[in-house]
Amino acid sequence: MRTDPQESGAEPPGIGEIRLQVNGEERRCPAGLRLDAMLLALGYQPRLVVVEFNGKILGRHHWSTQEVVESDVLEVVTIVGGGS
Repeated sequence: MRTDPQESGAEPPGIGEIRLQVNGEERRCPAGLRLDAMLLALGYQPRLVVVEFNGKILGRHHWSTQEVVESDVLEVVTIVGGGS
């Protein structure tokens, strides 16, 4: 169930922006982007992350065609190299 932003106290997104959940936090991003561009807009290096998109792991080959819209939910996990 979606709530009215006025009722929840949250500000509505600006013109040309959408709201989505990224790692449990509400983020505002430019509207009309595909997932690969959205990751860059959020400050991630796409080659170093794995993405769960609306509850499903989304293969990297889908990122350039996956549109991101208002209220999508992303979990972005950064891959860390190293070890001993």
